[in-house]
Amino acid sequence: MTPRRARGRLTSTHRPLSVAIVAPPWYEVPPKGYGGIEAICAGLADGLVDLGAEVTVIAAGGNGTTATLLSTFDEPQYTRLGDTMTDAVHAAALPRMLAELGVDIVHDHSLLGPLVAATRDVPTVVTAHGPVTGELGRYYRDLGSMVHVVAISQAQRNWAPNLNWAGVVHNAIDVADFPFEEKKSGFALFLGRTSPDKGILHAVQAAKSAGIELVIAAKSNEASERAYFESAIEPLLCPQMHWVGEADASLKRELLKAARCLLFPICWEEPFGMVMIEALACGTPVVALGRGSVPEIIRDGKTGIVCRRPEELPDALHRVQDIQPADCRADALDRFDVSRMSSDYFDIYREIVEDGLHRSA
Repeated sequence: MTPRRARGRLTSTHRPLSVAIVAPPWYEVPPKGYGGIEAICAGLADGLVDLGAEVTVIAAGGNGTTATLLSTFDEPQYTRLGDTMTDAVHAAALPRMLAELGVDIVHDHSLLGPLVAATRDVPTVVTAHGPVTGELGRYYRDLGSMVHVVAISQAQRNWAPNLNWAGVVHNAIDVADFPFEEKKSGFALFLGRTSPDKGILHAVQAAKSAGIELVIAAKSNEASERAYFESAIEPLLCPQMHWVGEADASLKRELLKAARCLLFPICWEEPFGMVMIEALACGTPVVALGRGSVPEIIRDGKTGIVCRRPEELPDALHRVQDIQPADCRADALDRFDVSRMSSDYFDIYREIVEDGLHRSA
C-alpha cells in the first residue's frame, strides 16, 4: 500500500501536483482504435507528466502512457460497452484505490465514478464528454458542488449555464502523431459511428449529388449500428461509395491525410467532434453542418466550410479545395494540441486545489 501523503500548499518550491485520472473501463488508454474519451485520457496523462505532475491513471487493461496505471479490470471491457454492472464495479473500486494513492485532485472521465466523489476529501473534476441536457444534464446538476465540471466547448457550457462549471477546455490530440499531407486525393471521407446522429445519410447524399467519391470508415459493431447499416446505408452503396468499416489508428491516419476533406454533417448538438481536429492535424479541411461546437472548432473559409443546411454540402465539397492544408495544420497546432489541453487542465487543478487549501486555512 502506498502511504497517504500529507497535503500542503502546492508551489514551485514544494512537491509536484499529484493527479488521478479515472478513465472509463471500456477501452485501453490509449485505445487501439475507437475510444475518444480514452484517447483524451492518454494524451492528458502524458501532457501532465511533461508538466511535472505525478499522474496515476485508473483504467482497464494495460498501460500505454508515461503515467502510472492502476487497473480495475485486466482487460478492457469493450464487449460489455454500456453495461451498468461493469461501470458500477469500476466505480466501486475507486474509493479504495484513491485512498491508497493520496492524490491532490481526481479527474474523473467515467460515468458512474463521480457518484463516489463525496467519499474522499480531495476535489473531483469531471469533464462533461456528453450532452449537458436531458438526463445527463440532470445528473450533473444533482452532483452539485461534489464535483467541478469542465466543458469541452463553450457551446456545451452555454446549454447549461447553471452547472458547477470550473472552466472550458477543448479536447486535443498529439498533433505530431498525425501525418501532414499537402497533396490530397479526390475522395471525401466520412469517419465516425454508424448512427443517424452522425449524419452518414447526409454524407452519402451530398457526395452523390456532387459527383465525388466517398470513403465511409464507420464503427458498426453494436446491434443498433449494424441494424442501421443494413436498413439505411447498405442499400445506398455503389462504386462511388466505398465502405471500409471501422478504421484502426493506422488506417484512420492514412485516410485522413489523403482525403480532400472530412465530411462531418452532424445531426445533433454534439459538444465536440474529435475527428474534426484529427483531420485538421493532417492538413485536411472539414465540411460540416454548423451544429453543436462545429462553428467553434472550424474557422469557416479558413480551415473548412460550415454549412447551415444539408443542401449546401455538395457545393461545399467542391469549394473546399480552396482551403490550404498548411492553414489547417497550423490551427491544429495552435488550438488543439495536447500540450495546450494539458496546460489548461493543470491551471484548473491548481486553482481548485489552492482555493480549497485557502478555505481550510
